[in-house]
Amino acid sequence: MSLVVTDTLADERVEFTADGDVTLYVCGLTVSDDPHLGHARLWFHADVLHRWLEHIGYDVRHVENVTDVNEKITARVGERDDWSEERDVAAAFTATTFDAMRGLNLLRAEVYPRVTEHVPEIRELVETLIEKGYAYESNGSVYFDVTTFAEYGKLSNQNVADLEAQGEPDERSEKRNPADFALWKADGVSETAAREHAKHDHGAETPTGETWPSPWGDGRPGWHVECSAMSTTHLGDTLDIHMGGRDLVFPHHENEIAQSEAATGERFARHWLHVGLLAMDGEKMSSSIGNFWTVPDALDELGVNVIRTFYAGAAYRSEQALTEGTIAEAEERWERLSRTYDRAVAALDSVDARAKAEDGDLREAVTDARDDFAAAMNDDLNLREATAALLELTDAVNRHVDAVDADADDEATNEAAYDYRGLREAVEAFAELGGDVLGLQFEAESDGEVELAGELVELILDVREAEREAGNYERADDLRDALRDVGVEIEDGPDGATYRFE
Repeated sequence: MSLVVTDTLADERVEFTADGDVTLYVCGLTVSDDPHLGHARLWFHADVLHRWLEHIGYDVRHVENVTDVNEKITARVGERDDWSEERDVAAAFTATTFDAMRGLNLLRAEVYPRVTEHVPEIRELVETLIEKGYAYESNGSVYFDVTTFAEYGKLSNQNVADLEAQGEPDERSEKRNPADFALWKADGVSETAAREHAKHDHGAETPTGETWPSPWGDGRPGWHVECSAMSTTHLGDTLDIHMGGRDLVFPHHENEIAQSEAATGERFARHWLHVGLLAMDGEKMSSSIGNFWTVPDALDELGVNVIRTFYAGAAYRSEQALTEGTIAEAEERWERLSRTYDRAVAALDSVDARAKAEDGDLREAVTDARDDFAAAMNDDLNLREATAALLELTDAVNRHVDAVDADADDEATNEAAYDYRGLREAVEAFAELGGDVLGLQFEAESDGEVELAGELVELILDVREAEREAGNYERADDLRDALRDVGVEIEDGPDGATYRFE
């Protein structure tokens, strides 16, 4: 089954297609505050998409921007003694953002471009849009004329004639059409920056933020243009996947499409995936509202595995509620997975890899779990069903171990009755699907290395047997003693040597 995704532009489920490497652009944070679980929901789903694409054979070129030029950042200048400039504020929150990303066990993007590092590319894009007749200068600012782009509104299904004004009230007198949006803003203090700065009551004059020279005078990039410049710089004119929060469909992503396609003449993105919002206390989680849980605080209280299991409980495209009930469910699901993984690893550690016991039901359950997991992931990244497939496997593993333990007359019989291959395949499935794809961190003492340890012991036993056949009995005994010293007990029998981990 091929991967199917819900494409916002197509407004339906479509088969994912890509030629060669997959280019994935994720709309990253405006670093004006500590990241919270609402931000992290997008990170998680982008991360799992990245992991699944690699799992099914694609190489992924993942780029996620950092917006370090924004009036919300400017408004916080002076809030701390060491925040004397916009860059100081941005640097502080960029650091906490990357710390949060590492804490959540996210795969690293190939590039995390910053606006401040791409001003030349932004200016060049703005100049191109002016030259092609899509943009115009007004009082040192530059605006995109939405009436010049025939398909404007195609992502959000809106008509230009019905759109209300975009941008700041102080821009309206400068624009040809109320819905036109800023590509470049002349030097000055916006009403948003002044209002936000006053709200924080820093007792200082409202800062203007950093500016750069341009053909239209000193100024700074508009919000929307930055993503077009950074994404095309690092991934080319056409992206395979553009991903972001549902709240960015309009105006941000609509404007990205207009300015990008107007400049290049190429389709901007083949697939648009939007992640639903996270709600807390009945409202969208938001720093501005104050109903948020920062990622560091959530990691301290819940841990990375519960957080990731929680996010896996709902489809990426839908909204999700953070409640005591949904957290409790995530804790219970992670506990089942973790406890069963640990139990399977412990059983493997106690049994000889050459044991003959077989449990057809267990081995079939592993196959079913893999098939069901893949079907769920290819079905628009249905993480809840994918997790359910792993939970079904926990039931099969526990039934096997319980049955062996109940039927065993003594410890030796118990160990011999475990299906080594079946348990090993189950552990590998948990580690590969739950660990590599869902990003969960299983931490049993052997930590998924049972198979490798067994293979190394068998290799040493083969060498030991060769030494014995050559008459080098002292060397063979040395190898046996060395294995015993590291916790591997060897028993020689008529059918050859067997071993167990102590």
